[in-house]
Amino acid sequence: MTKKNEPLNVVGVVTPPGATERVELKVSRLPTGTQLTVPLQVVNGAKPGPVMWVSAAVHGDELNGVEIVRRVLERIKARSLAGALIAAPLVNVFGFIDQSRYLPDRRDLNRSFPGSANGSLASRLAHKFLDEVVSNCHFGIDLHTGSNFRTNLPQIRANLSDAQTRACAEAFGAPVVMHAQTRDGSLRHAATKRGIPVLVYEAGEPMRFDEDAISRGVNGVLRVMAHLGMRSRKAPLKPYAGQFIRESVWARAKQGGILRLSVQLGQRVSRKEPLGVIADAFGAEERVVTSPIAGMVIGHTTSPLVHQGDAIIHVGKTAPDA
Repeated sequence: MTKKNEPLNVVGVVTPPGATERVELKVSRLPTGTQLTVPLQVVNGAKPGPVMWVSAAVHGDELNGVEIVRRVLERIKARSLAGALIAAPLVNVFGFIDQSRYLPDRRDLNRSFPGSANGSLASRLAHKFLDEVVSNCHFGIDLHTGSNFRTNLPQIRANLSDAQTRACAEAFGAPVVMHAQTRDGSLRHAATKRGIPVLVYEAGEPMRFDEDAISRGVNGVLRVMAHLGMRSRKAPLKPYAGQFIRESVWARAKQGGILRLSVQLGQRVSRKEPLGVIADAFGAEERVVTSPIAGMVIGHTTSPLVHQGDAIIHVGKTAPDA
């Protein structure tokens, strides 16, 4: 006899096996008195299995993940799912409305975990999301883009020293998998301390839909779900054929001016190879920007206007096996 899944209680709403429910995580009231909530969708499979969350817009101006979550939900059905998916496309709903990375108090939500029930607005939101969403889960994927006029090559950042996390990172299938320690205050750090592995997907830039980043993200989330046994695939997952990165360095502007890049995301570069030039508005006082290491371009600024010391091109040191 096939085992049945269990009902799943998220923010006080019970979703029975084989059903999908929209629920609201109450956060705060605006100065107008309007209640602001974080929208969630719970897809509770008919069959037992792991519970996974997928989150987007922890930084409110990072929109690719919002579309990734929508497309993933289009592709899964509760009746054929093993386990459950909790989808949170708009975690920082305040920043999303304001088209801002931050909350109204100018705090970064991804530096506010695990949060506090009695702290700042960011701290309270972090506390609620961690306790009422993340704590229900066995695994998570947090979707991001580059920040502040930066774009990223599609990449997974994860603790590759953990066997389960590494297997899921490879299953995702992004062009680059980077070993990255957790950062204090981040959602990944807080979840990891609770024993819940997390992948962070970084791709594209803020306030833009990037079709390549989105389609890779959708396929990656579905591939991880297949790896975890939550959904079936017509063909088995192939071994990871992308690039591992253990360390990375930013090339910084040695002078202020107007940057003209000569490299693209994903391009391999050698040490001291020219990456672009910085000059004044007339093209005078030109200075070449060179790569600090041999590796691959995994991110860069999208603004041609740079100040001395700005991080402008992110180069990852490639490795055959991280």
